[in-house]
Amino acid sequence: MVQKAERVDAPQLSGRTSAAAKGRPVGNVTRGTTNPNRMRRVDRWLTGPQAWRLRSAADPLVVDLGYGATPATAVELYERLAVIRPDVRVCGIEIEPDRVRAALPLQRPGLTFQVGGFELPVAGRPVLVRAFNVLRQYEEADVPGIWRLVQDRLSPGGLFVDGTCDEIGRRVTWVALDRERPLSLGISVRFGSFGLPSDVSERLPKALIHRNVPGERVHAFMQAMDKAWFGSAPLASFGNRQRWVGMCRGLRDAGWPVQDGPGRWRLGELTVDWDAVAPGHHGP
Repeated sequence: MVQKAERVDAPQLSGRTSAAAKGRPVGNVTRGTTNPNRMRRVDRWLTGPQAWRLRSAADPLVVDLGYGATPATAVELYERLAVIRPDVRVCGIEIEPDRVRAALPLQRPGLTFQVGGFELPVAGRPVLVRAFNVLRQYEEADVPGIWRLVQDRLSPGGLFVDGTCDEIGRRVTWVALDRERPLSLGISVRFGSFGLPSDVSERLPKALIHRNVPGERVHAFMQAMDKAWFGSAPLASFGNRQRWVGMCRGLRDAGWPVQDGPGRWRLGELTVDWDAVAPGHHGP
């Protein structure tokens, strides 16, 4: 049975007792909807600015956590990362045993599937953990504990990506965390899929989606995106790509800690420091 937004109790999230200690997965079965190529935008970021993490890893272990009803996106993650690191080992983890059984015929050297949850029952410490459209189905109050549980399993230099996207991956957002703290909010959109940049707010991760209200930093950032988009209107005659680049440059000029540069912006991508959008009162 699929459950939505059921609370995960504190002992589970501590990772010290109950489920994890007794071999039961930590978490709940969620809807599991997925589509091929849905994660292409975040995967492009992982194989771009974040590729150094995989290249430098002593153990190139990667986890696709909660890959869903079909394993297509886990297979795609393996194929994309293998270009960066041919000896990569990707493990697709699902809490629903039937989903794992359905994926087993696709196993190959470097790609495996197993039952599990946020405790990440793999041998070794992963350098990358991707969990998309998973935490969105939990309670906001559970997010810090889930983050901490996964962060504690990362390798040195490891990264946990908690993200959300629409059904075919046109609007995508994610929070990137290392072992110590959240680092950034990433946004990636397909040009033509939005009227205003703030339309992506419908796909904010669980930690932020309920914070998109006046007085919160992420709301101020969404409004600043729209303002910079309007300010870049003269570039519209050159296409939305150039207008998006102008928006990103306008945000940086206004004092927002925008990362990367035009090479990433031209992809419809934007990354901003976490502290600028974290829950709390706003202002760059």
